[in-house]
Amino acid sequence: MKLTTKLTLFNAISKLVIVTLFILLLPDIIENINKSYNDSRLLKQKNKLLQIVKEKGIQTYIENGESYGMYLPLKEEYISLDEVEPGYHLDTIRDEQRLVERDTIDYRILSHTFKVDNKNYLLEIGKSTETIGETTGPLQNIAFQLLLGMILLTILADQIFSTYILRPLNIIIKTKLIGNKFPKFTVYKEVKTSTTDFQLLDLSIHKMVETIETTFQKEREFISNASHELMTPISILQSKIENMFELDIADELKVRLLEMQKILNRLKSITKTLLLISQIENEQFLKEDKISASTLLQDVYDEISIRLQDRNISLAILVIDDVELINVNKFLLFNMLFNLINNAIKYNKPDGEITVTAQWVKNNYTISIADTGIGIADEELPYIFNRFKKLKQSLSQDSFGLGLPIVKSIAVFHKIGINVISEKGEGSTFTLTFPQKVTGELPVK
Repeated sequence: MKLTTKLTLFNAISKLVIVTLFILLLPDIIENINKSYNDSRLLKQKNKLLQIVKEKGIQTYIENGESYGMYLPLKEEYISLDEVEPGYHLDTIRDEQRLVERDTIDYRILSHTFKVDNKNYLLEIGKSTETIGETTGPLQNIAFQLLLGMILLTILADQIFSTYILRPLNIIIKTKLIGNKFPKFTVYKEVKTSTTDFQLLDLSIHKMVETIETTFQKEREFISNASHELMTPISILQSKIENMFELDIADELKVRLLEMQKILNRLKSITKTLLLISQIENEQFLKEDKISASTLLQDVYDEISIRLQDRNISLAILVIDDVELINVNKFLLFNMLFNLINNAIKYNKPDGEITVTAQWVKNNYTISIADTGIGIADEELPYIFNRFKKLKQSLSQDSFGLGLPIVKSIAVFHKIGINVISEKGEGSTFTLTFPQKVTGELPVK
């Protein structure tokens, strides 16, 4: 999951939590708002009535000692004014019940005592709590809609801002990591950003790639030079040993010389292989050849058929779909397939089988080599293409551990994908997936 998506998702979830809490608390909040608004209204009514009493006198409401009371329609509100004992004092706003025409009604009541002409009066202004609650629902809906709109706007703003602020990071990933053939040194191009962390990351990645590329280049140069320089003394030693066989020497010495010659042949083979890998990695081969898959596989079969007979192993080549491979190097492709089939022979069981299948699979041209051999252990499978990684089966076959690294180098050179499936004791299947620029047009459906 992308970082921008994670940030947006986190923001959305956090806001959803806030909305949930707000919805749970909203009824209490609205109720308190309603009460505060109603209490303020009651106080204004009280002040207005007291102002009238001050200006016009208490007789405006009370005449001949009779109490004053007024109820609005449906008993939603009422005002009462009574004379009370001189020592009685009250100044509150609270919820109380009143009996009105045999109905018990819940009111929010303001109670206030005041004196006029040395007489003590009690003023009550009440509003039905039911009417107060009528506005709760609409207010909740309005508040919820406003909140939801604000949440959506903030999520959109977060997405836009996250995309903007992380844009330099995406550029760094695409241009410095994904977009480059690794390791490959390129001229440093600074990614414009005001975020110092991204600036440091950009520069650090470039320096890291530059260091790795320099190290790889030195390794390639060393292997190439060492392999090339070793060929001359090895050839000289081989010639001298061959010349010694022409002399009249003891049989025991001939055996020793044969052992030395065998060692030199092994050393020469390793040197040639390292030189070949170095030349492939340094892209010293041209990719200008054309050859059909069937022809290439037949050439490999003709070359390796003697080994098949020696081990009594059957090889079936099934070219279900034949294509012409273009922009390739025939020599390298031959070596790649030869090494894979040779390994299938080397690590096969007696009287075993090898099946080579060439066909289109989901718009990809593939060549798979399946054998009934000893298989590869799961813990060794990730390391089979490592150079000089001696696996257990390689030790038993006196192998140099360079066959599969050659295959990998050739595949990378041609941008061919390699997939390996293996089960210990059952066999292995190597599948080569060729890129479209090598196989040409897609198959006709």
